[in-house]
Amino acid sequence: MEADRRIGVAVDFSPSSRNALKWAVDNVVRKGDHLILLTIQPEKMYEGGEMQLWEATGSPFIPSSDFCNPDIMKKYGVKPDPETLDIATTAARQKEVEVLMKIFWGDPREKLCEAIDNIPLSCIIVGNRGLGKLQRVIMGSVSNYVVNHSSCPVTVVKHHD
Repeated sequence: MEADRRIGVAVDFSPSSRNALKWAVDNVVRKGDHLILLTIQPEKMYEGGEMQLWEATGSPFIPSSDFCNPDIMKKYGVKPDPETLDIATTAARQKEVEVLMKIFWGDPREKLCEAIDNIPLSCIIVGNRGLGKLQRVIMGSVSNYVVNHSSCPVTVVKHHD
């Protein structure tokens, strides 16, 4: 990977996404990287304003100081959990990386693949909820879709109870 690496981690603030973020920090991220937390919110009808502007391209990059602020995150309709915030801020401090968040609205599978090309990302790390075959057929697997449609290397971190 190139010198100016942009490492994407899909986060939905679930145990599996926290596991993926921790794995990325422990195994991939190094000094000087940009760690970009990608979160996808459900599509909603917005009456106007900033949300309509960001619907197609996602939010602007949000620095860690802002995504740790509950008032700012409320504006985006996102409620990060304390453990995810702790992993991200600790990584920024100890690994000397810039941690940013970018929020998209819509189908997680499609939006993650769009983010890979639009940011662009050097690689992406996604968590896996451990769905069985039948559940994957019915619900669809985000990680499986990203692996099959991504234009960059993808690492899937399995969730273990």
